[in-house]
Amino acid sequence: MAEQKRKSKMILKIIIGFIIVLCFLLLAAFINHRIKLKSDKSLLEPIGQLVEVDGENMCVYTEGEGDITIVFMSGGGTPSPILDFKALYTQLSDEYKIAVVEKFGYGFSDDSNRSRDIDNMLEDTRTALSKADVQAPYVLCPHSLSGLEAVYWAQKYPDEVSAIIGLDMAAPEYYTDLKINTAILKLNQVLCEMGLVRLISESVNIMYKNSELTENELSIIKALYSRRCVSEAVVNEAKSCIENAEIITEKGMPNVPVLMFISNAEGINYDKESWIKTSLNYAENLKNGKYIQLDCPHYVHNEEHIKIADEIKAFLGSAIK
Repeated sequence: MAEQKRKSKMILKIIIGFIIVLCFLLLAAFINHRIKLKSDKSLLEPIGQLVEVDGENMCVYTEGEGDITIVFMSGGGTPSPILDFKALYTQLSDEYKIAVVEKFGYGFSDDSNRSRDIDNMLEDTRTALSKADVQAPYVLCPHSLSGLEAVYWAQKYPDEVSAIIGLDMAAPEYYTDLKINTAILKLNQVLCEMGLVRLISESVNIMYKNSELTENELSIIKALYSRRCVSEAVVNEAKSCIENAEIITEKGMPNVPVLMFISNAEGINYDKESWIKTSLNYAENLKNGKYIQLDCPHYVHNEEHIKIADEIKAFLGSAIK
């Protein structure tokens, strides 16, 4: 009996010791995070132009000149859309005008708790472009989840959309039956506030290993991710994406030229086989579209930016007169 009590006390001491050490480590991570937030301030100066949309700031970056304007629209939760697309748009800005819109909760834009239904998101983007003096018509170049917004744009305002170039963009049907766990996104918000996400922020740069970004630009992405790895706007967008996809699906296929680049689905957080299947099915049913399959991960514009740029130039040369 005495031996059992002694073992129980020892186990209790180990547990208490573990809790104390854990609390110390969490406190150290939190303090380190707060210190780094101050030192990161110079990295968080907006690269693009801030424009006011309903009392909050959205960031729009422009580069290049040309008769055709290409608007880049980022995938869900991308830390820095402006830098995310840089490898690709620098291959295009000698011939086209380039614009990158950072939605609320992305990159240098303000976070927002407003509804992320498809109409709100589209009107925010259109307003931001207008205030940045980027005029329609546009060639929309969406990555991943922004494919929903791009297709809806072509459905609702066909005169504003000359073409869609999907960078492994979402086919609306993919999301109609998808189960999205927003609790995980909320947990990531807590981990970010505690400073724990900063400890793994180096992993974000893995997706940019082929993007030719500078060390300073990679540091900016890391700082943005560490500050706000999951925003309120991103959580609300995830909550709304199934309903948004259903609205878009009901309206049918876009009646504009479409070029879809389709990845091997590496890096997709959900069903990879279904991603490829729905993308191919969507592409094959387009009235005026074509697709190119790439044997590379989901962030195709960083993996195959030179090939994609060449294909975009050829496509636009024939699709837009």
